[in-house]
Formats: sequence, structure tokens, C-alpha cells
Amino acid sequence: MAGWSAVQAKRGKSDVFDIYTIIFLALAVFIFIRLRSVLGQRTGRERPPYDPYSRRDAAKAPAANDPRASDKVVNFPGTEPSHVPEPVEPDVPAQPRWTGVAEIGSAVANGLDAIAAQERGFDVKHFLEGARSAYEMIVVAFANGDRRALKDLLARDVFDGFSAAIAEREARGETMQTSFVAISKSDIVDAQVKGKTAQITVRFVSQLISVTRNAAGETVDGDAEAVVDVTDVWTFSRDLGARDPNWKLVATEAAS
Repeated sequence: MAGWSAVQAKRGKSDVFDIYTIIFLALAVFIFIRLRSVLGQRTGRERPPYDPYSRRDAAKAPAANDPRASDKVVNFPGTEPSHVPEPVEPDVPAQPRWTGVAEIGSAVANGLDAIAAQERGFDVKHFLEGARSAYEMIVVAFANGDRRALKDLLARDVFDGFSAAIAEREARGETMQTSFVAISKSDIVDAQVKGKTAQITVRFVSQLISVTRNAAGETVDGDAEAVVDVTDVWTFSRDLGARDPNWKLVATEAAS
């Protein structure tokens, strides 16, 4: 009887042990299954773990080929890139302002300086081109008796003088014919500013063919076949700062 009791007691302990073992195993399996369903399985294609700081740092740091990256680099002693100096262009002396027109320090150069000081954008070469065109137009218009063309190019008193000469020629029944061959020279011989008015005097040397005939067609002056050298000294004037960009002839003289 005692032996049976001992066997029963031993068997009871074994049954208790088996029950607890089964319970723990069941719990372990349950937990494993839950974790597996939540975490999933690793297949080899998973993204690396998300690092909230890595993206922020990457956004702050410029790429290696970004020009801004050089500002963030600290060069250690002995690793600084060698500096290659840029080639230095030789100094080219500035050309005198009125090269080919007036000598430095001359009265003409000083006068042109005074005009340019009050007239921004003044271009002396552009002026000379206009003066040459005006000279040819005025000479031809005078020969043709074209008062309308002269009126736009001459100052009032000069126009009156040209108009009077045309009237005298017409009264004599004479006609004048002039053809330009060339203008060989047009040099500025004087330039000055009087108040707000600029005056520039130009010496023209031209080659003309000019002839004057009477009412009968006979030549009374000049030669229709001869080219003659003519030298004129004309003064042009313009109000500085005026909207009208045109210069007008204010004085004429014939030079020997």
C-alpha cells in the first residue's frame, strides 16, 4: 500500500509537470505566431531601417560635385590645393579722347572737352560725318536755288544772306550748276562753348565742278569741264541739351 502511494505521488508530480510544459509550449507557439504575423518574414529585399536623422543630414550636406561643397571642406595642413595665379593682362594705355581730331592740350581739344561735359554722348566723329553731309547739301542747294532745303540747315541770318544771293542771280537770269567730286579734308579748327551754345568750326577742302550761265546759256563763271579745289571755313552751332540734335550753319568764310 505504501508502495502504491509513492507511485501515485510520483505520477501526480509527472502529470503536473506535463501540463505546465504543454501550457508553456502552447504560449510560446502562440507568441511566435503573433510575432511572425506582425513582423513578417525577411526576403532579402527589405529597405534598410529608417533613420530619421540620416535624411535630414543628407539634405543639409551638398553633393560632392556641388560648387557649395567647397565651402564646407576644411583642408588640413599639406593638403591645400596649389593656387594657380590667373594670367595678368598687360595694361593698355587709354587712347586720347580726340585721337585723329585734335591734339592733347590744344584749344580744339579743350573746346571739345567743354562740349562733351555738357552734352552726354557727344561723338565728334559722328559730328564730322554730319558736317560733311551738310556741307555738300548746302552747296548743291545754293546752286539749285533751293531755299526750302537751305532753311532747315542754316541759321536765320546766314539763310537771309544765301537767299539774297540767289535772288540776285535770278534777277540777272543766271543759273548755276555745281557737282561734287569729293571732300578730301574736313578738319576741326575751333571748338568752344558760349553759355549753353556749342560752336564748332570746320575747314573743308573739296573738289567741285561749277559753272554759271546767263539766260542765253553762255558761261559767265566757272568751267563745266574743270575740277576746282575749293576751301571753305564753316561754323556750326547747336544749343546743348536741346531736343533737336541738328547743328546749323551760323557763319561761312572762303579760305585761300
